[in-house]
Amino acid sequence: MKLSLYQVDAFTSTLFKGNPAAVVPLEKWIDDELMQKLAMENNLAETVFFVPSKTEGADYDIRWFTPELEINLCGHATLASAFVLYTQLGYNKPSVTFSSKSGLLTVEKNGTNYEMDFPSWKPERINDYPEGIAEILGVKEILGAYKYRDLMIEVATEEEVVNAKPDFTAMKKTGEMIILTAKGNTVDFVSRFFAPTAGIDEDPVTGSAHSQLIPFWSEKLDKKRMIAKQLSKRGGDIICEQKNTERLMMGGECVFYMKGEFEIAG
Repeated sequence: MKLSLYQVDAFTSTLFKGNPAAVVPLEKWIDDELMQKLAMENNLAETVFFVPSKTEGADYDIRWFTPELEINLCGHATLASAFVLYTQLGYNKPSVTFSSKSGLLTVEKNGTNYEMDFPSWKPERINDYPEGIAEILGVKEILGAYKYRDLMIEVATEEEVVNAKPDFTAMKKTGEMIILTAKGNTVDFVSRFFAPTAGIDEDPVTGSAHSQLIPFWSEKLDKKRMIAKQLSKRGGDIICEQKNTERLMMGGECVFYMKGEFEIAG
């Protein structure tokens, strides 16, 4: 069996920046175990697979795998999938809709940007969070802890986000995937995302985390349209818009890196 693979840097206009995703288009689903093994072999934050959909209102069904497990939502790999469809596979409709474990996700091509319609996951403030989380993250003071899917920690300044030095061994023991965020200096808000429990110590740019970040900062800043930056080593830029209580938009550019091929015996 031969399968094509495309590697794309998402949420960036510069090669070797943003978040790399491995994109594997399929004609029909292959075994879950094989998809997980391919994701482990690729050893990127996510390997994404999609097939033509039979779901009403969808063009493709989509699934995402980290090196260790399948996840229910991934922004950068969805962005990369749309980019591959438009630039490599001849897709030419105004938008593409994916059916996923988080519902329908529509991506619209707008010039060089790809804008995704995603669920809005407004996190709620919590008081019961892992003991010593400030020390685990390597930050001075926590302004607040919030949660929807992931634990989100707010700190006072962009500099604290940049300078945080997490203890990933201790973090993994908490069982949490953690978003660290603050108001930005030159953009509306900044963040970093840590997921050692999913086999990713720090993710370069995380769309699913912005499903929580966008409603949080939209309310806090009283703004609908915002610009965000993820402050990983590679870095990434995200266009954000809170559409309503249920949906939001996040978008950015992508850069093609390579095309390859798997050849799997049997």
